[in-house]
Amino acid sequence: MRLPKRGQKGFTLIELLIVVAILGVLAAVVIPNIGQFIGAGEEEAKDTELSNIQAAVHSMMVDNEIQTLDQPVTSTPYENDMSAFPDLSVCATDKLLDPDGDAYTVTTDKNGYLLYQHDIIADGAQTGLVNYVATQTTAYYYSVDASGTVTQYDTDGT
Repeated sequence: MRLPKRGQKGFTLIELLIVVAILGVLAAVVIPNIGQFIGAGEEEAKDTELSNIQAAVHSMMVDNEIQTLDQPVTSTPYENDMSAFPDLSVCATDKLLDPDGDAYTVTTDKNGYLLYQHDIIADGAQTGLVNYVATQTTAYYYSVDASGTVTQYDTDGT
């Protein structure tokens, strides 16, 4: 290798080829490893949403002292609207007690046991709406059986 003369600048061809070879080796190692992480976040989000909905159903059942759910009657057998899930079939007169132990009233109570905007009546007056879940709609669809076990679907029923 010769020393550059005064005024000469730049890289030799050998130096450039070495740099390109190093970049090629790094790309060959890094790219396959990155590929395995693509989509992993979506699976985790799906599993987390199912866990949240299952916990919300159990919380709603405990708060309302429900042992089993009637066969849910919703607009569709699979629902992603939590203001209509899990059960719209129970009329206000059939509901038991609210979490404070007070009876629900027909004039102000909503039908059903719901995960979003579930009404609470305490001391004879409506005290507000309870949200067992953070948002009204979910990314996936859900159904629930009588024991409160939630099943998740990618789309409406599949």
